[in-house]
Amino acid sequence: MSSSGLPKKAGIVIIGGGVVGCSIAYHLTKLGRCDVILLERAQLTSGTTWHAAGLLTTLRDTETQTRLASYTQELYGRLEAETGQATGLIECGSIQLALTAAKVEEMRRGFRAAQSFGIHCEEITREDVQRLWPLAEVSDVLAAFYFPKDGRANPTDVTQALAKGARQGSARIVEHCPVTAVERKGGRVAAVVTPFGRIETNIVVNCAGMWAREVGRLADVDVPLQAAEHYYLISDTVKGVHPKLPILRDPGRSAYIREEAGKIMVGIFEPVAKAWRVDGIPHDFTFGEIPPDWDRMQPYLERAMERVPVLANTGIKVLFCGPESFTADHNYLMGEAPNVKGFFVAAGFNSLGILSGGGVGMVMASWIVHGHAPIDVWSVNVRRSHPWQNNPRYLADRIVESLGVGYQDHWPFRQWETARGVKRGILHDRLAAMGACFGESAGWERPNWYARPHQASRYEYGWGRQNWFENNAEEHRAVREGVGLFEQSSFAKLLVQGRDAEKALNRLATADCCMPVGKVLYTQFLNERGGIEADLSVTRLADERFLVVTAAFTATHVMSWLADHIESSYHCFVTDLSDAWCMLNVQGPKSRELLSSMASGDWSNEAFPFGTAREVRIGYQSALAVRLSYVGELGWELYVPVPFSLGVYDALVEGGGRFGLKHCGYHALNSLRIEKAYREWAHDIGPDDTPLEAGLAFTCAWNKPDGFIGREALLAARGAPLKRRLVQFLLEDPEPLLYHYEPILRNDRRVGFITSAMYGHTLGAAVGLGYVADPDAVTESFISSGHFEILIGNRTVAARASLHPMYDPKGARIRS
Repeated sequence: MSSSGLPKKAGIVIIGGGVVGCSIAYHLTKLGRCDVILLERAQLTSGTTWHAAGLLTTLRDTETQTRLASYTQELYGRLEAETGQATGLIECGSIQLALTAAKVEEMRRGFRAAQSFGIHCEEITREDVQRLWPLAEVSDVLAAFYFPKDGRANPTDVTQALAKGARQGSARIVEHCPVTAVERKGGRVAAVVTPFGRIETNIVVNCAGMWAREVGRLADVDVPLQAAEHYYLISDTVKGVHPKLPILRDPGRSAYIREEAGKIMVGIFEPVAKAWRVDGIPHDFTFGEIPPDWDRMQPYLERAMERVPVLANTGIKVLFCGPESFTADHNYLMGEAPNVKGFFVAAGFNSLGILSGGGVGMVMASWIVHGHAPIDVWSVNVRRSHPWQNNPRYLADRIVESLGVGYQDHWPFRQWETARGVKRGILHDRLAAMGACFGESAGWERPNWYARPHQASRYEYGWGRQNWFENNAEEHRAVREGVGLFEQSSFAKLLVQGRDAEKALNRLATADCCMPVGKVLYTQFLNERGGIEADLSVTRLADERFLVVTAAFTATHVMSWLADHIESSYHCFVTDLSDAWCMLNVQGPKSRELLSSMASGDWSNEAFPFGTAREVRIGYQSALAVRLSYVGELGWELYVPVPFSLGVYDALVEGGGRFGLKHCGYHALNSLRIEKAYREWAHDIGPDDTPLEAGLAFTCAWNKPDGFIGREALLAARGAPLKRRLVQFLLEDPEPLLYHYEPILRNDRRVGFITSAMYGHTLGAAVGLGYVADPDAVTESFISSGHFEILIGNRTVAARASLHPMYDPKGARIRS
C-alpha cells in the first residue's frame, strides 16, 4: 500500500516491517483487531530480516525463549497452507556439539530442561554425528545433542507470509513511510507523525529493529540496544551437501554450519565482537551491507571451517557482514514502556528474530489486546531495564561481549566482564579491601563472596564446586552460628508519602498497611489474576510516609507498577531514594549482642520485636533499624544516609571484632535463604504464580475493607484443590549440585522442575525450590507418599520433599 491516503486514526500503529512487526500485525488480526496499520520506513524486511540465516533452533537459554521458539516452529509449519505464501521451511533438525567435559555437562542439563518444556531431543554419539553429517570432522566431539524437529526458513518469505496473513485479516501495511514523531498526552501515546500525515492512536508498537532505540527516543522511552557487525560465510558449491543436512551448532568454535543452496554457510558468533554505528543507524540504510573485516574475522573463520575439512579446498562465494542489534544482557526487549502508556516495544532480539518471531507476535498481540502477556515474560520484559543502560558508550562496550555469549560456556554464576563499574556504593573500596569478589546486578557492583587472605578475588568457573565454595560455607556458618554483615545498598528504596499513601498501598499490597508507625510487613503486589508482580517489604515511617524496599533488578518494574495503579486523584507520591541510603544487614544469633554493645536503645525481643523499625544512633551517626530477615536468623537491616555510611560501617567492623563478625556476600544470602525456603521473585514466584501456589497466602489480609488487587481471583481459587505448589527439596547425596531447571520426578514421572537452588551448608546438601504439579491435587499426603528424585544431567538423585521449610520450620530463630 502506498503512503498516500493514510488514515487519520488507527487503533494500533506498528512501526517496522521486519519479521517481528509483521508477526504482531498478523496475530492482532487473529484476535479480531481490524484497526491495525503497520508503517515501514522503506520496504518490508529491508533492515536486518532480509539477511538473517533463518535458523529455527528450539533450545534457548530460558524457558520463555524456548517457548517462543517452539511456538514459532509450529506457526511456520502451517503458515504456507494458510496464506498461500511459501516460507521455505525445511525440517532438517539440528545438532549441538560438546567438545569438553564441561560443555557435555551443560548440554545434558540443558536438554533435560528442554524436555520439560516439550522439546524433542536426544543425546547422540560422534558416530551418529558422522552419519547425519558425513562431511563433518568429529574426532574431537565428546557428545552431541540432536533436535530432530529443528529447521530453517527463508526470512523474507516468512515475513511476506505473515504480512499476507495480516492483510487478509484487514491490517494495512504501508511501505516508504517513516515515523518522525510520537505525540503524547497525559502520559500516554496520542498519535504518530509521518511525512504523509498524522495518525491518531493510543497504541504504538516499536518494532524498528536496530532503529528501535531512536524510535524510542521519539517518545522519551529507553530502548537499550546496539547494532553490531554480524558475519556469515557462504562457500562455493560443495558436493554431497543437501537441504536436509542438520544445522551444526559448534559452540567450541563459536559457529553454526548449514547447507545453503548446495553450498555451505558458516556463521560466526565471535566472543569479542564489534559495535557498529554507535552514533546512530543511517536512515537510508536499506538492504545494506557492511564491508567485511577479513583481518579481524579470519582466525574465527579458519577455526570454524575446521569442522568441515572440505572447506579448506573450497572457494568462498561471499563473506557477508550485516548489522544485527543486541542487548546488554542478551535477552529481548518486549512489553509496554514503563513511562508511557500505550507505547509497546518488541526489539533487541540478538540475531534470534526469525526463530522467535512467531512467538513474539503471539505474545505481544495478546499483551496488547488483553492487557497482560499469556506466559511469564519477565526475562524479556523491557521493564527489567534501567534508564542508565541507554548510554551509548555502555552499550557499545557491553555488546562486544553480548553478541557471542550464547555460544560461550554458560557457567553457573557467570559474571559479565565488560561495561562493569557502572554503580559503586560508597563502601566499595572498603569491601574490596576485605576481599570482596564483586558481581553485577542492575549496574551495581555487589560483593558475592569474600576471598581469604592471599586468595584471588575472582571466579574459577565449573559445574562442580567452584573456588569460592568453602568461602561460602564459612560465611554461611557465621550467620547461622555467630554474626555476619551484608552490604545490600543496591536494594531499591522507595518513599511513598501523602495523605492517601496508606489507602494507595493497601489497595496494592496483600498485607494490611493500616498499621502503627514503626511496623514492618512482608507483602506482595498482585495482578488481577492473582499472580505475584512484586515481592517486598513495607515500613511505616510516619502517618503519611512509608518505605517500600524491593530487589535492585525490579526497581523499574515496581516503580511503574506503583505509577500505573495509584489512582491519579490520590494525594500520594513516590520518590526513589535508592542512591540516598546505604543498607547494612547484620544477621545471626549474635547480632543483638553486637548492636546492643554499640547502638542506642533497648534491642531486647520485648522492646524491639520482629517486624518493627525505629531510629537508632551508632557513634555520631543515625540509622533506621528494621528487624527483618531473609536468611532465617535474628537480625536487623540498617538503612543509613550515605554521608553517615562510612562511620556506621567502620563502627560495626570495629565493634564486631569481639563477636566474630564476618563479611558475607550475596551467595551466602542465597544459600541461607534457600534453606529457609524463602522465595525469590523472578525465579520462584512471578506474575503467573499465586500466593496460594507459592505458599504465601499468610501474607493476605483477606478481610481488609477495600480488599486488594487480585483478591477476587484468589478467593475463587481458594476453595479448590491446589494442583500446583512450590516445594522444597534436599538431595540425599551431599555431592551433586543443583542450579536451575533440573526436572523433578515423583515415582519416575516428571512433575516439575527446580526454579532456584544453592548448596545448603547447614542442611548438608544441595537445596532447591520447584513447583510440583498433579492433575488432581498436590497435598501433604501427595508429597509425603511420593518418591522424589531430581534429574541432573544423565543421573537421578533421590531427594527429600517438603511443603514447609526444612530449616527452622516454625520460624523461632527470627523471633528469638
